[in-house]
Amino acid sequence: MSLQVILGIFLVGLLLIFGYIFIFFFGVWIQAWASGAHISLIKLVGMSLRKVNAALIVRAYIQLRRAGLDTISTDDLEGHAMAGGDVQNVVNALIAADKAGIPLNFKRATAIDLAGRDVFDAVRMSVNPRVIDCPEPSKGRATVDAVAKDGIQVKAKARVTVRANLERLVGGATEETIIARVGEGIVTTIGSSPSYTTVLENPDNISQRVLEKGLDSGTAFEILSIDIADVDVGDNIGSRLQADQAEADTRVAQARAEVRRAAAVAAEQEMRAKVQEMQAKVVAAQAEVPLAMAAALREGKLGVLDYYRLENIKADTEMRNNITGEGKDGDKG
Repeated sequence: MSLQVILGIFLVGLLLIFGYIFIFFFGVWIQAWASGAHISLIKLVGMSLRKVNAALIVRAYIQLRRAGLDTISTDDLEGHAMAGGDVQNVVNALIAADKAGIPLNFKRATAIDLAGRDVFDAVRMSVNPRVIDCPEPSKGRATVDAVAKDGIQVKAKARVTVRANLERLVGGATEETIIARVGEGIVTTIGSSPSYTTVLENPDNISQRVLEKGLDSGTAFEILSIDIADVDVGDNIGSRLQADQAEADTRVAQARAEVRRAAAVAAEQEMRAKVQEMQAKVVAAQAEVPLAMAAALREGKLGVLDYYRLENIKADTEMRNNITGEGKDGDKG
């Protein structure tokens, strides 16, 4: 094969390659050229080789140029796309921020986007503040409940108007933190009130006190206002606690009385046992009397007449006891 043929094949191949590139990228290139955002075909081919959506980059670049944001290059957009960011969302956010006069550069916008936040929504929230309910109804609670110093429960519901703070959007706390802090501030303010009537008379005091605490520090938002939407009176928690305490004291007193009663019963049983013991000793002693008398008669220390005289005295005493009834009572005893 001659050199001319090889050269001809090579030139034809180059023409085919350039023709394919021209046909494939002609629409995107002509769109950029017509919009005044000149991008070379070589850059478009490089984007394709780097697996970047060239049409997306070109459209985003055209939007930026049309909006007057000429400091951002296609390399910046391509780098953000290769990092996994949402190029179109970032471009929309930059244009919206520029039109609204909100300071936002490309570096911060891409950082917010790569952090997983919706940067365009954040810009819209800066222009149009959002209202957050406190507490959040989806969590299953309708009001923030707190108890004033007089023991009366107060139920409050607040609405917090917040605006996105783009400077603190990366690393700043979310809406849940705002809701938790506002709820804590409401509980503290109501709890420090001397009476529930004070809260009902001036509910705006809650808003002022909570705002003074600077609850938006460290969050991705700026609190514009806190409005108390509703205030209701709940249960008398103080009386309920006092009643519960009184009931507990009663149970303690009853337990102590039961201990004393049990001790008294035990002492009574012990005394009865002692009485039985003494009675047994008396019976034993009485059983020794006839033996002693018999011994005295045998030894001559007691005469027969003396014995009969004692028996007569004993019989006379029993008769008198029967007449007066003492013997009957004594038997009952």
